Amino acid sequence: MAQVLEFKLPDLGEGLTEAEIVRWLVEVGDVVAVDQPVVEVETAKAMVEVPCPYGGVVTARFGEEGAELPVGAPLLTVAVGSMERVDGHEASGRPSGDGAGSEASGNVLVGYGTAAPAARRRRVRPAPVSAQTAERTASAQAPATARESVLAAAEQSASGTSAPPVGDAQGPVAVISPLVRKLARQHGLDLRQVIGTGRDGLILRTDVECAIRAADEERSAGAAPADRPEPDTSAERIALRGVRGAVAEKLSRSRREIPDATCWVDADATELMAARAAMNAAGPKVSVLALLARICTAALARFPELNSTVDAEAREIVRLPGVNLGFAAQTERGLVVPVVRDAHTRNAESIGAEIARLTEAARDGKLTPAQLTGGTFTLNNYGVFGVDGSTPIINHPEAAMLGVGRIVPKPWVHEGELAVRQVVQLSLTFDHRVCDGGTAGGFLRYVADCVEQPAILLRTL
Repeated sequence: MAQVLEFKLPDLGEGLTEAEIVRWLVEVGDVVAVDQPVVEVETAKAMVEVPCPYGGVVTARFGEEGAELPVGAPLLTVAVGSMERVDGHEASGRPSGDGAGSEASGNVLVGYGTAAPAARRRRVRPAPVSAQTAERTASAQAPATARESVLAAAEQSASGTSAPPVGDAQGPVAVISPLVRKLARQHGLDLRQVIGTGRDGLILRTDVECAIRAADEERSAGAAPADRPEPDTSAERIALRGVRGAVAEKLSRSRREIPDATCWVDADATELMAARAAMNAAGPKVSVLALLARICTAALARFPELNSTVDAEAREIVRLPGVNLGFAAQTERGLVVPVVRDAHTRNAESIGAEIARLTEAARDGKLTPAQLTGGTFTLNNYGVFGVDGSTPIINHPEAAMLGVGRIVPKPWVHEGELAVRQVVQLSLTFDHRVCDGGTAGGFLRYVADCVEQPAILLRTL
């Protein structure tokens, strides 16, 4: 007797709440092995192959390619147990007493697929449950999408009608994050009217944001027609989703939550460029970005206030013990920020090699979520775009970002005389909660001094 098990989109880690189906790797009727990748999804962080913890026959799939699913939504169903011999092949599985089945690993990795090799695909027919019947049954029982549920709750809240609360009307609300509660309070949203799409009905930040947008749309719809401009049907509309959507959300959140300030200075990079040329003549090539990254780690050792984050709920500044240095990289999928782990323990050559490796992975679209998260400070070399200056937006929840413009020949007073030197503009955007201007200025001045006189770094080597 076959048993049909439902496999849901697992927690992909790092706060990711949804993923877009890029490509199905199996069809209805295919035999899958335990931990075989069954679907390729794109999150806001990276492309991920999702393995199925069950072995058996795929009886239904949920979601077309290009559709977005929240974490916890059904992905597919698998029939495990005895199956008929078809086309000279035989498949079998023995469900255990707890219903998970011996053909289930029970171990879907967070953010990644497992390393187990995929089994050869073959099409069979389960004896007691037909694929078509199971797919129709699963589709009929599938819950409404998260957005439809949230919109329904928000509409009821906006109209003043009551909705079924999450749990008892006077009991606790299914919310863990203090930021989610704060966001709801700021917008006057009753969390008991929001249906959570997280595991066990947990209310996520995306649920609250969708409810807020739905309530705003409801209020806008009630305005007089004369107050609403006619939509421009000739305009092109581009969905904020995937990497672009994640970048938009992160930048908006940074602007909302971080009181940032920027200071900048011009520096004579002639000696730095000469030092780089000498290093490259004597060994492996070292990029300017790698040298600047090494300067940043030395500066953060002197000014640890900028290698921190703010816990707004606890009203605490959290100084971090090590430097995970992010660097901005432009790719075909958009702007990404790979992270060099433990940059404070590396020399310029090691940092350069890691930057090169991560940059290549970024351009190939092979960065994992772990390689795109966990940064404590970001270096942004916008000079590659041919511009001199900028005021970067801090990469939330970090406390600072160093921006570097192009290095170009300019008139400069050197040793009391006017000369043509290689000049660069450096800018530091910092969270004013973690430090005052004196600390930020000291950090930036130290960076500029190292650029002008690289020998200063010898003290920290």
